[in-house]
Amino acid sequence: MMGTMISGRVLQATLATAVTILICAGSPARAQSVAVMVNGEPITNFDIEQRTKLNALSGSKANSRQDVIDELISEKVKIKEGKKYSVDPGASEVDGAFQNMSSRMRLTPDQLVQSLASKGIRPDTLKSRLKADMVWNAIVRGRFKQSLQVGEKEVDAAVQSAGGDAMTEAFEYQMRPVVLVVPRGAASGMMEARHKEAEGLRERIQSCEDANRTFKSMQNATIRDTVVKTSADLPPSLRELLDKTPIGRLTPPEVTRQGVEMVALCARKPTKVDTPKKREVREKMFAEKFEAKSKSYLQDLRKAAMIEYR
Repeated sequence: MMGTMISGRVLQATLATAVTILICAGSPARAQSVAVMVNGEPITNFDIEQRTKLNALSGSKANSRQDVIDELISEKVKIKEGKKYSVDPGASEVDGAFQNMSSRMRLTPDQLVQSLASKGIRPDTLKSRLKADMVWNAIVRGRFKQSLQVGEKEVDAAVQSAGGDAMTEAFEYQMRPVVLVVPRGAASGMMEARHKEAEGLRERIQSCEDANRTFKSMQNATIRDTVVKTSADLPPSLRELLDKTPIGRLTPPEVTRQGVEMVALCARKPTKVDTPKKREVREKMFAEKFEAKSKSYLQDLRKAAMIEYR
C-alpha cells in the first residue's frame, strides 16, 4: 500500500514537471527557470526580469524582486478571475490600449516598441500589464457597481467640509470649433497670413450663424458641429478663456498642427449639474472606494490561489 502511494506521488510530480516543461517550451530561456507557479500558470525569471525593467522605466518605487513577483502573481489571479466572468480582452483590444498609451506619450505604436526595445523590454511585457488592468477594472466596476457609486449628498458634504461651496454656479458651453487650414510643409509666411486673417474674422463675426456662413463659404477652412461641455469638463485655462469671450464671438486664434484654430462660442448657460470642484471630489471619492474594494477582493483571490515558489 505504502509503495503504491509513493509511486502515485512520484507519478504526479513527474506529470507536473512535464506540464511545466510543455507550457514553457516556446522559449528555451523561459523553460530553464520557472520561478513561481500560480494556479498552474508559470512565472519565469525572464518574466520577472522583463517586468523589473518595465517598472524601472515607468518610475515604480516598488521594484524589488519580491515586489515584482507579487505584481505578476496578482495579474495571473486577475486574468483567471476575468475568465470566470467571461472578461477576456482579445489581442485587438489590448493592441488598442497599447496604441492609446503611445498616443498619450505622443508616440506612434512603432515608436513605443522601439523605445521599449532600447531598454531591453519586449512589447508583450507592457501588453500583459495592460490586459490585466483592463480585466481588473471591468470586473471590479461590474461586480461592485452599486457599492462604488458616490451620492450627490456625499459629494456636497465633502466639498463643504473642504471649505468649498457645493452650490457654486457653473456653466454649460455650446461651441463650434473652426479651423483655417494650413497644409503641412507650407511656408512660414502662410501661417502668419492665416493668423492675421483669423484676427480679422474675430472682428467681423458677431454670432454662430455668421461663423457658420463665413467658414462654410471659405476655401481651406472648416467649421465643426456644435460641442456641448460643462465647466467641469474643461481645463481651467479654457474655462477662463470662454468666460471672457462674448456670446457669438470667436476665441483668440491658436496655431496647431492643422493650422489656425478658434472656437465660436454659441451659448453659455448657468448650470448646477456639476462644477469643477464637485467633479474633482466625486472622482477622488470614487477612486478611494475603488481602491479599497479592489484591495480586499484581490486579497481574497490570492488566499484562494495555488501559489508554488520554485
